[in-house]
Amino acid sequence: MINRRRFLQSSAAAAFAAKAGSALAENAPGVTDTEIKIGQTMPYSGPASAYGVIGRSETAYFKMINEQGGVNGRKINLVSLDDAYSPPKTVEQVRRLVEDEKVAFLFNTLGTPPNIAIRQYLNDNKVPQLFVATGAATFADPEHFPWTMGYQPNYQTESKIFGKHILKSKPDAKIAVLYQNDGFGKDYLIGLKEGLGADHAAMVIKEASYETSEPTVDSQIVTLQGSGADVLLIAATPKFAAQAIRKTFDVGWTPVRYMTDVSQSIASVMKPAGLEKSKGVITAIYGKDPTDVRWKDDPGFKEYSAFIAKYMTPKDLIDAFAVYGFGAAATMVQVLKQCGSDLSRANVMRQAANLKDLELPMLLPGIKINTSPTNFSPIRQEALAAFNGESWEQFGELYQA
Repeated sequence: MINRRRFLQSSAAAAFAAKAGSALAENAPGVTDTEIKIGQTMPYSGPASAYGVIGRSETAYFKMINEQGGVNGRKINLVSLDDAYSPPKTVEQVRRLVEDEKVAFLFNTLGTPPNIAIRQYLNDNKVPQLFVATGAATFADPEHFPWTMGYQPNYQTESKIFGKHILKSKPDAKIAVLYQNDGFGKDYLIGLKEGLGADHAAMVIKEASYETSEPTVDSQIVTLQGSGADVLLIAATPKFAAQAIRKTFDVGWTPVRYMTDVSQSIASVMKPAGLEKSKGVITAIYGKDPTDVRWKDDPGFKEYSAFIAKYMTPKDLIDAFAVYGFGAAATMVQVLKQCGSDLSRANVMRQAANLKDLELPMLLPGIKINTSPTNFSPIRQEALAAFNGESWEQFGELYQA
């Protein structure tokens, strides 16, 4: 009798432990036996609508994966909503995604101000905010925001690289800066001054900011030209970067122009600005330029071009933003593969922070994605490139962040 009682007690304890264990590993909302529902906001309209191709390419990539059988037997359902690059709209849409759509987590939400607006809400609710589409340094802070992870290279690091290159190539430069008046643009100011160092900070002789609600940056360019600067750093999103490139040429101002990597799309920036007017612009790159003929026989480019041919349109082939979405989606798929059968939010975050030497088809040779519990910056290398009127020409070696 005593033995039977002990058996029943131990069986009950074991059942309770098993139940508790399964509860600890309970899959996230939005995960069923056949589906993983994830959420995203993207500026399909508004001042940053050029980035909309990122969301389209990611949707297409997941469609491709689903047609191949999905990830560990589950199909990916990306719910991608327009937020018009407006933080209040982002908050509204993300609440809808989390509370109504019941998504498992957020993926590649775009923009510095929109992501800052939702970060606290997502961290408070322990919802992964993965691979945010911004290089703002604030999104690589696992100590304070353990549920938020960046993706692309840090803006401050990139601007620091520009500063060091300016010192080396034009040590007597007079620098002007056009920047978006938010965390994105201000990161470039911080990085540039760090790259120049305290002894050379005075090389920055003029700064001009703009708001995304402004129709143009023409007046800012005229103001910066009047400073006498012979180097211009353009820390602007695509619409305004194209305007800045075009306006500097049209007013006869010929500074050495450096431009943020988030506006390097030939289709969305250089062509609207004018290919001839864009010649000589310098940027930082970490992906293969799909217009560069040196990649035409590259296996990674062939994989990318086959994807575009089947799932997107011919004009998307040369868009750097399509390349970006292709890479971010592939990174997300790798995380889900590593999760196996445990698709709890905690494990999704754990696997996102456990990427080891991940190589992607369209990353530059030598660049690998690595993360850890203390490294929330997956891509930490870049090279400089100059626009030749048709494509970006890389020069120099990879810079390590």
